[in-house]
Amino acid sequence: MALFVVQLRFDLAETDRRLEVRPAHRDYLTSLKEAGKLVAAGPFTDQTGALLVYDVADEAELRDILAKDPYTPANIYEIATLAEWQPLFPFS
Repeated sequence: MALFVVQLRFDLAETDRRLEVRPAHRDYLTSLKEAGKLVAAGPFTDQTGALLVYDVADEAELRDILAKDPYTPANIYEIATLAEWQPLFPFS
């Protein structure tokens, strides 16, 4: 398994749409957490984006997960960062 960090940048012109889709997005994240695929996630306090940490087999699996996220077809974000991550101090 590999850890990946994804930083999303929200389209602020689409805030209303994002808030409409957010419950489905959060339900999806909950299912990923329960499946052991999502390590941590949350929005930035200024609501301009979010940071997510995934534990997946590879980048292909991560991209499949992102494609199924309800935020993706709503087209309300761009990926600012998608990188495999090697933490010095892992989550406990």
